[in-house]
Amino acid sequence: MPETVQPHILVVDDDPQIRDLLQGYFTANELRASAASSGKQMMGILADQTIDLVVLDLRLGGEDGMALVRKLREGSAIPVIMLTGVRDEADRVMGLELGADDYLTKPFSPRELLACVRTVLRRIKGEAPRAAGQREVRAYRFASFELNIRTRRLAQQPPASQCIELTNGEFNLLAALLAAPQRILTRDQLLEASRVDNEVYDRSIDVQVLRLRRKIETDPVQPRLIVTERGVGYSFGVPVEILC
Repeated sequence: MPETVQPHILVVDDDPQIRDLLQGYFTANELRASAASSGKQMMGILADQTIDLVVLDLRLGGEDGMALVRKLREGSAIPVIMLTGVRDEADRVMGLELGADDYLTKPFSPRELLACVRTVLRRIKGEAPRAAGQREVRAYRFASFELNIRTRRLAQQPPASQCIELTNGEFNLLAALLAAPQRILTRDQLLEASRVDNEVYDRSIDVQVLRLRRKIETDPVQPRLIVTERGVGYSFGVPVEILC
């Protein structure tokens, strides 16, 4: 986005005090801010306005926050920061695996959330220059699959033609492996690539690998594509064709 355009943040929370507090704090710190109290309002704003990042409380009254994260990811790659309770570890892990970009546990300070928002926005903004420096890859072709980087879609080629759904984390993980075929990538490298970068969840990369294997391996128990490098990380075990 141009430097002169203020990023537009959407705060989704059913507590009016929190909505007003965060909306005012973001506005005071050179960000545009809108607010919604429900998933329905959130989707309406997303349909009508350009939103750069969503701050989403997973504990909206009477609504499933995970379903909202999933719905967001089905239709867009808008960054999402989740707000969760201290004891909601399972929700945090699931949300990250569904494609959320980061999380904060309550209680938190507006300053802490602002720092998190700016970090995610910088990271997203920096992806375009990095991609441009990597030969402007359009897609990767491997085995019987093709991963389109622009549309973020994984397609299986004939005779079993089909589109395979990937979470945001799975897509980023697979793209990182395909960009360095037959090279060992550490868990730290893969965690950074898949944006699941909090040390509390350093085993979540193994969960994502397991789920990805179930989608692309002929036999997930004896994987041929995503190979475990014991004590280090993973590597992609077959040749990869780059399509520009």
